[in-house]
Amino acid sequence: MKTTLGAFQDAFVGALYQRPAAELQAVTQQAGFSVHRNTVLKGCIDALCDNFPSVERLVGTDWLRAAAAIHAHETPPVDARLVFYGEHFADFLDAFEPARAVPYLADVARLDRLWLEAFIAPQQATLQLSSLAGMTASDLATCRLQPRASARWRWFDSQPIYSIWHYNREARPLPETLPWHAEGALLVGHAEGVAWQALDAGGCAFLDACASGQNLDQASALALDAQPNLDFTVLLGTLLDAAVFRPLHLT
Repeated sequence: MKTTLGAFQDAFVGALYQRPAAELQAVTQQAGFSVHRNTVLKGCIDALCDNFPSVERLVGTDWLRAAAAIHAHETPPVDARLVFYGEHFADFLDAFEPARAVPYLADVARLDRLWLEAFIAPQQATLQLSSLAGMTASDLATCRLQPRASARWRWFDSQPIYSIWHYNREARPLPETLPWHAEGALLVGHAEGVAWQALDAGGCAFLDACASGQNLDQASALALDAQPNLDFTVLLGTLLDAAVFRPLHLT
């Protein structure tokens, strides 16, 4: 029975990752096939090192390349555009025994991934403060602020992940005394790159609520539940300055 082109391609890719492919035995046993296999693997490893620079600075190139090789064997890319590769790498590090010596490594990888997602996200128009001028308090309370596609945020409730991440991302030494407490991060992609800043628990809760479709009144209440001392006016100004939201669509 003839093999379709699609089936052949799937089997060939599987064989590159050392999966059984009996129908391609004549191909895989050729000496040159190992060259293809090594080239593909190297491309995956290179991509992971490029996509997780803060992780690389923390553990070193040799360590990361060894871990990346294991991950590439277990979880090969599903998109030929390797800038997208590494969606599951942080979860891999969570379960990777050698990474247990660096308990914050997986969360640093998550911020590297959020940076990448913000960087490659499509650009959208930005909500301007002037758009809110003239709106009544009741109008504001019921409007829904939608984060732009290039906005990413995350709260880390036990470690100073944002500080560890951004010092390593900027290739700067960590302070000798780093307060060990929870931190959040906000990353927003723009045409000129990605901007990042710290974000408190209330800010992360507010953006979670906005992303889920809550109106401004509901989202602000959830933010205050997460951080009772939150100055909501300051938070909203910070998020508007960071160009987090899409323009309002009022009916």
